Amino acid sequence: MSSEQARNVVGKIIREIGQECATQGQTVPETLVAFMVKAVALDPRNDFKVDQILTKEDTQNIIQLCVTRLLDTTNPSLSTIKMQVYFDMNYANRAELLSEQHRVLEARLAPVVRDITDSCPHLQEEMENVYQKIVSYMLLASGLGSPTNIGVVREVTAALQSVFPQREIMTFTSLGKKNKEQQLKTYAMLVTGIRLYNKACGKGGSSIDDLPAILNEAIPSATRAIDEGLNNCHLRAHQYTTLLESMQEDQHRHTQLSSLKLKEALFNVRQYEAFLCILLSDAITSAQEVEKMQVQFATTMEQLKNTVENKVSVDANKVFPLFIALSNLWTGFQDEMLLLKSLTSMSNNLQQFSEIQSQLFPEELLTSLLEGLTVKSDEERLRETMGTRVNVSDFENQEWLFPETVDHFDQLLIQYHGFCAHAIGVKGLILPGNPAIGILKHKEKYYVFTSKEAAYIFAQDPDKFIQLNVEKAKEYAELIQLLELHHQFEYLVPYTQARTPDKCLMKPTVKCDSSSQTDTHILPPTIVTSYEWNEWEMRRKAIKLANLRRKLTHAMQTDLSNMRRQNCTQVYLPKDVSTQTKRDNSSNVPRPQIFLEGLRGQSSTTDTVKVNLTRAVDET
Repeated sequence: MSSEQARNVVGKIIREIGQECATQGQTVPETLVAFMVKAVALDPRNDFKVDQILTKEDTQNIIQLCVTRLLDTTNPSLSTIKMQVYFDMNYANRAELLSEQHRVLEARLAPVVRDITDSCPHLQEEMENVYQKIVSYMLLASGLGSPTNIGVVREVTAALQSVFPQREIMTFTSLGKKNKEQQLKTYAMLVTGIRLYNKACGKGGSSIDDLPAILNEAIPSATRAIDEGLNNCHLRAHQYTTLLESMQEDQHRHTQLSSLKLKEALFNVRQYEAFLCILLSDAITSAQEVEKMQVQFATTMEQLKNTVENKVSVDANKVFPLFIALSNLWTGFQDEMLLLKSLTSMSNNLQQFSEIQSQLFPEELLTSLLEGLTVKSDEERLRETMGTRVNVSDFENQEWLFPETVDHFDQLLIQYHGFCAHAIGVKGLILPGNPAIGILKHKEKYYVFTSKEAAYIFAQDPDKFIQLNVEKAKEYAELIQLLELHHQFEYLVPYTQARTPDKCLMKPTVKCDSSSQTDTHILPPTIVTSYEWNEWEMRRKAIKLANLRRKLTHAMQTDLSNMRRQNCTQVYLPKDVSTQTKRDNSSNVPRPQIFLEGLRGQSSTTDTVKVNLTRAVDET
């Protein structure tokens, strides 16, 4: 059967199962039906040959088995599978959930943004209409108040007027589409920051909820609810584990409890516990983020108040970044509210999938069954084996890891979700392993155990026990996700190969390293030697060809060309050249000047005074 035919057959089976369940008053999602078909096909007890074309009888058997299991509302195994399907379809981590929320918000605002950016107002009435649309966008983008509340609209309009007056609407409409969208986002953050500042100063913001205070109350409440669910899961898991261990030790008790679905109930509470741990981790992360943002918000608000200080005018370059920072922090509070709402909804909805096992084993029944038995918690089991560890010298070909031999020991990816690799296939129990005993590294995977004895037994033939765990997961399909065995259930192999001890019904992905090499030059080189890429080199060659200084123009004339054209030649005219062999030079000396004082009115020349007025040589 080709893959296309197989898909068509499986699709037809899924549709018929869904219709059959619907006729009996039970609506089941298609994902759950597909998972159940896979579980029924994997179960070796049903003996389906997946490598052969299904007969009509085989198809009817699969449909009947799936319908029976889907309608058995008293089976904890079905509740566990429903829980897994629900969690896979609805849970998203912080980044995915926030990204999806922002995408939805942008899609919701897209028509408003498009209406604003495509507008080209010319009249005053049209400008006012565009401005009102911008005000509506501010409200919708921030999520602070209703657009139908007149007081909120006036508050937003006043805040927008302070950063974007209506007279600048023509300047805004002259921008490009991308610039308009960016401006709208900036104005929205500024308006949000201004409204938050006014609320802190008692000048408005009455419609804005106090998100930090709400989160301070809601997160601890959600954390307490999850903690209560976890404590109940722990208690139930310890009780079910004790009963299952007593069944293996006491044959009479085994006969008494074999009809009860203890294993299915144990798998249910362990899966519920794993999901609650994920939600609790998200709640703790949210609490840490909220605490950090509250400190940043208070610091930014105080800085903004100190900057403004009742001033008539403030530099926009100083306050605008603070307004935007307040807006971004408030958006973070809104995101945490969304995450908390999703987390609370997931926690409440998961609880319904754990009610079946609680109804099958009420407190009175468990108390009577546990009479005379000692219930051990996971912590007590770990403390019992805390002082023991594997002796590495007992194993020649096995690698054991310990805290002192490996960096980041607590961050190793342990197989089977940290449960004992030996107890799953041998005892059908899921017991938390103790890494302090030693972590076995086998084929680049890591395994932990509940005791030193279990570690020694598993290490003798790891592949055998790994196969036992796979077979156990085939019987209880909910273990595939609980023990994280998806990598071993990816591709179907022929049923004949599944009979062999070293083969399973689902074949893991085969990986190998490969390399290839090609010749550098397959074809002979075709290099054009005259090709020149340098533009300046081409110019140099052109100038060289066009240099007529050293060129002559030749002409000739024949009888046929006589008197048909003019011939001319061109020569360079001689240029005037002059030389200079000497130069004139001159020097000047001062003229002597002497002044005789006392000549006028004197009879004797002996009384005259001689004054030399001749200037110095360097002054001439």
